[in-house]
Amino acid sequence: MAIQLIKYPSPNSNLPLRVAHGHFATSHSHINYYIDLTMTKHRLSEAREAAVELAAAFKPSTIIDTILCLDGTEVIGACMASELTRAGFMNMNAHRTIYVVTPEHTSGSQLLFRDNLAPMIVGKHVLVLAASVTTGYTAKAAVEAIRYYSGIAVGISAIYSCVEECEGFPIVSIFNTKNDLMDYESHDSHDCPLCKAGVKLDALVNAHGISSF
Repeated sequence: MAIQLIKYPSPNSNLPLRVAHGHFATSHSHINYYIDLTMTKHRLSEAREAAVELAAAFKPSTIIDTILCLDGTEVIGACMASELTRAGFMNMNAHRTIYVVTPEHTSGSQLLFRDNLAPMIVGKHVLVLAASVTTGYTAKAAVEAIRYYSGIAVGISAIYSCVEECEGFPIVSIFNTKNDLMDYESHDSHDCPLCKAGVKLDALVNAHGISSF
């Protein structure tokens, strides 16, 4: 089955949000919208638009040494680092730069930083960047990992979020359920109303993309 995508424009930029309505399963929940962030994560022009919009939400007084990229957001993270550096954001690094790092995931879904990357977290002010925050499970794990490695979490940002807060941080997002996709739903697989109504799954989705049935 071909998944039909619909585009929603950002109110502050030319960046579109591409979504498909249906019945989808993630590793943590069942959802009624698939949010396709492929172009935003991998097309430089869109990644730059997203980076500028997200960076604008953080005050110049925010200290950011490292951007921790989740869900394949490294291109956006690099653009954010460039934008934040250009805007004169403070950091505590001896080299006066911003690190852009990606964690390794263990079999138990914990976040791991090898010895060569750990110094970019230890004692650093770290901003979490996710493609989307739906249940908050991954963002919470990222903040916990930063603290475990003696880093200082300073915020959470995402292209799309359906929660307003995680681990005491407001989620800075371009799109959210308050203003976009107000009928977005996320349920535990055992409590999914679509499953109870006999609606079959359209696809499996994760940070890498979508696999249709």
